[in-house]
Amino acid sequence: MGFAATPLRVVLLGPPASGKGTHGRRLATSLGLAYLSTGAVLREHVEALTDLGKQAKPILDRGGYLPDDLMCPLLEDWLPRQSGGWVLDGFPRSLPQAVFLDEWLARRGLKIDAAISLDVPLSELVQRIEDRVECPECRWSGQQWQLALGGRCVTCGALASRRADDGEKNFLSRHADFVRFAQPVSGHYQKAGVLSSCDATGPQDEVAALLMKFIATRFG
Repeated sequence: MGFAATPLRVVLLGPPASGKGTHGRRLATSLGLAYLSTGAVLREHVEALTDLGKQAKPILDRGGYLPDDLMCPLLEDWLPRQSGGWVLDGFPRSLPQAVFLDEWLARRGLKIDAAISLDVPLSELVQRIEDRVECPECRWSGQQWQLALGGRCVTCGALASRRADDGEKNFLSRHADFVRFAQPVSGHYQKAGVLSSCDATGPQDEVAALLMKFIATRFG
């Protein structure tokens, strides 16, 4: 299935551990789009001890959301380097970020084509967090049972492990922030007529198929 003639711009919304990283990558690969995980980029900055990483680390360590004045410049750096469409995972996470993105696109005669919310109940999210692992090299993320022999990443073969910010207390803090900020963002995209919801509780292949069916129905 190809959408080369339509450089779609898609944002994935949803609480932590809802599968934005997994499905964002799969969707981008299937559609031939660029993909950005703001969480992965921020963790790279933390590990590299950049100025942004040093500012972000204490906030990430306590499970907080980075302020808009740190997040928007990150996107302002990435967006101009993309020549086609993209899938964003982890942005926007607040109404000001959604407005920033709309205005950045509008100045170039562009707009968001779809905002898709991945819906998963809190009880399942907690279970996913307990089993989640991430590759420090390619930033693949998934569940422990998906790892190759020896706990290695299925994509690049590096040793994968639990993320440092995946403790339950940290997760619940991040989830509370999501609940606090998600409604205005969802309302913003609902008003724009681009918001859709996807039940993301099923197996990964089933959820991926639902997402592709939605895209094919709306844009194919």
